[in-house]
Amino acid sequence: MRAHCSGLEHEDARVLGAEELASHGPIPWWRVERPPRKSVLAPNRLTGENRQSGGTATKGLALARQVGTELHFEAPGPGPWHLDPVHFPRPVTRYFSETHPEPFKRGFSELTAFYGMLVEGMQYAYVNGFAYSNMRPLAEEEIPARLQRAEEVFERKLWREQLRDWDETFKPASIRVHRELQSVDADALPDAELADYLTRCRDHHAEMMFQHMRFTGAAMLPVGDLLANVGDWTDIPPAELLSMMRGSAPVSAGASAELERLIAALKQDRDARDLLDADGDAAEILERLRAQEGATGDAVSAYLDLVGYRLLDGFDISGRYALEFPDALIRAVRASVDRGPEEGPDVEDRVAEVRGKLPAERLSQFDELLEEARLTYRIRDERGVFSDVWASGIMRRAALAAGRRLAERGRIHDAEHIVDAGLDEMRSLVSGADGPSADELAKRFEARISLTAKDAPPALGPPPPPPPDPSGLPRGAARVMRAIGIAIDALFGSSEAEHEEHLLRGLAASGGVYEGPARRVSDPSEFERIIQGDVLVTESTTEAFNILLPLLGAIVTDSGGLLSHSAIVAREYGIPRGVGTREATERIADGALIRVDGDAGEVTVPR
Repeated sequence: MRAHCSGLEHEDARVLGAEELASHGPIPWWRVERPPRKSVLAPNRLTGENRQSGGTATKGLALARQVGTELHFEAPGPGPWHLDPVHFPRPVTRYFSETHPEPFKRGFSELTAFYGMLVEGMQYAYVNGFAYSNMRPLAEEEIPARLQRAEEVFERKLWREQLRDWDETFKPASIRVHRELQSVDADALPDAELADYLTRCRDHHAEMMFQHMRFTGAAMLPVGDLLANVGDWTDIPPAELLSMMRGSAPVSAGASAELERLIAALKQDRDARDLLDADGDAAEILERLRAQEGATGDAVSAYLDLVGYRLLDGFDISGRYALEFPDALIRAVRASVDRGPEEGPDVEDRVAEVRGKLPAERLSQFDELLEEARLTYRIRDERGVFSDVWASGIMRRAALAAGRRLAERGRIHDAEHIVDAGLDEMRSLVSGADGPSADELAKRFEARISLTAKDAPPALGPPPPPPPDPSGLPRGAARVMRAIGIAIDALFGSSEAEHEEHLLRGLAASGGVYEGPARRVSDPSEFERIIQGDVLVTESTTEAFNILLPLLGAIVTDSGGLLSHSAIVAREYGIPRGVGTREATERIADGALIRVDGDAGEVTVPR
């Protein structure tokens, strides 16, 4: 799918004029395919019964069942379905698979309509907990309006409207609701009120999923348009072009006014700095810092209220939020306080280098493209950090309050197991009604954490047809579809270069060279193992991981491309990054001394 996200999919595509396109009958590449469903058997490391039953898909729980010692994968609908290991490197919880598909589909549909894209949208379904996506064709009668809208996109610079809405309305409103919900003492609520609070948190979480997707165009289209045009004019690699974005997305590097205020306060308060550096229980130290009188205590509280309940990895409530890792959080704050003046390539020099390779007649257009790309680049990560990443942490907090209560009553074995219940099941359990047994929840939990996306087939259903040449589309539609397609390719596309015995080849996502110990992290619960100077080796990361960036010397991932969240975060923070290596987590041992060449996208492993 990654090469076909433009939605223009047909082997017999021909060049059509705007008038013919608008009046044409069923257009082949938007036609809904209805082939026989294809299924796949994948190796399974589980034993015992499957946690999801077969049958008709409901609320995103697609057809899935275990056959003997194998997991059975069946396409959840017509057309090709593709695994998403970049955003979901592990299976998701039942709660997430129930909650995510509808707001995602609704948000993506709003995105495509706003920007005049010639697809209806994208949908997700979950098979054995694994995320699969599918592009949905546009109805024939919608095509003329979309073509007209696409012509307006660049004339009116519609992404600027979204950016203004984000800054003035949606972002501040989201933060207000986040703060309101996280101020509730969930442990003190009676059972009935806790059940209602769980629903409030879920409803907010779903709305933030929708919000995340509706602002995707502003995050992707201008930068995709820059890559498309400069790629036509020069042979400059995309990684070099994206280096010009550095500095335009401070949130991706973990920057915030609250963090700057905290750093300043700690540098001026010797007693507080001594407390930060002291040995002892990390959670207690954080509370003592928060209780400090004056500017320091206020600064600590403001920072923890901003980041404390954001997930550090992933989007599901199976991830953990920052306050669940007090030791890592304290060490990251120490590193931020100790960090000297930022060093790195001068962005103005990078821009000058690119301009020097452009035809003179393209310079003015290039300057405009770059300005628009840099203007909106920050929303790529902001829409997650201030939307569903934060809301998911708040939902997790509410669920764990329920889990602790149920574990104390002996109703479940471990408070953490509650995250593998659906919302209705959580409410029933808290209210004392019927619900899954303790053993059933434990089985779901163990099944989920034992698997990764490498245990699932990369595609289900029929193979996608090759994409046609979109050059026959009207100018606006062709430009929109090409820009979005290039941006999505840069998000999902991993390296296809061959590895050597001691050399892994990925994509050069963030420049620089670093040598240090590999810290193999396969699950958010292992973040406490990270120490300063480590090279994080993991399947993929999200934008929320930026809280722990001060501890890292470099990052290496299996999945993701040059516009993946992990690449943006590393580029903005200025540490080497190799993404899309495919096999790093399998070939690099924990603790091994490795060398990351972010300029080449190569990782040298021990001999």
